[in-house]
Amino acid sequence: MSRPLTRLSDLETAIDAIVESYHGREEINSLESAALPNKRAVIDAFNHLKPVIYLGFYSTRSLTPENLRHTIAEHLYPAYEILVDQIFRVFSYEKAMGRAPAARGPEWSEEVVLRLYRALPALRRALNSDVLAAYDGDPAAKSVEEVVFSYPAIEAITAYRVAHVLYQEHVEMIPRIISEYAHSKTGIDIHPGAQIGERFFIDHGTGVVIGETSVIGRNVKVYQGVTLGALSIPRGGDVAQRSGRRHPTIEDNVTIYSGATILGGDTVIGSGSVIGGNVWIVHSVPPHSKITYEPGTA
Repeated sequence: MSRPLTRLSDLETAIDAIVESYHGREEINSLESAALPNKRAVIDAFNHLKPVIYLGFYSTRSLTPENLRHTIAEHLYPAYEILVDQIFRVFSYEKAMGRAPAARGPEWSEEVVLRLYRALPALRRALNSDVLAAYDGDPAAKSVEEVVFSYPAIEAITAYRVAHVLYQEHVEMIPRIISEYAHSKTGIDIHPGAQIGERFFIDHGTGVVIGETSVIGRNVKVYQGVTLGALSIPRGGDVAQRSGRRHPTIEDNVTIYSGATILGGDTVIGSGSVIGGNVWIVHSVPPHSKITYEPGTA
């Protein structure tokens, strides 16, 4: 038998105080929550898309050419309904705030989801190249299956590639919900605005940060604790700096070892370079450079 509750009047008083706190002007007091996307629903939709991308790794029954289409549709239909509703909520909220472009009509949310779905074959090809880069680049990997099942980088990169499509569609909030969900699971923080080429491999991954305007070429490999970040810009600072390129460019075939920090929108790491662990870089380096940390230098 559960213990009888004897302080219900005090509970009611606490509830009244919380309700009263919503009558102030705090920025987190938004009561138009029906117009905001629902975080759980967005994550649910993403978790329907992952099996579509890696169906053989998620299916609970044998797959055949005859049931493949039906199995894919079982995931895409519920994800479609969820995403259309959540994107429409974003549009409604942005419209109420006076920020939604006038060109967006009532069909916009469905059109966005359909364009995402049309992009899925290309996303699958890109992610296949990422999986192969992990398998080829890590001697500890015993199989492609092991990479897909157990490598946190694949979880993070999958979320990034889906979120990036929605980011390019100028959908607010939802891409960040997807990327931060992956961040919470993997410790890898990839902003959906970053531009990342194929065969991207993050080894180990914990603590990796890739900022919004980062540009990463093909066949790039980074290790744990790497930051591709921005030099500090105050929110009230230079508008051109805030809206322009803030994060570095990493050209093709670059390896960046653990703990390296590369900052700034004008910083370019030339193709074929190797960046050693724990270095701090705020200036460009030419192709095929080898940059190492030397204690006692700044």
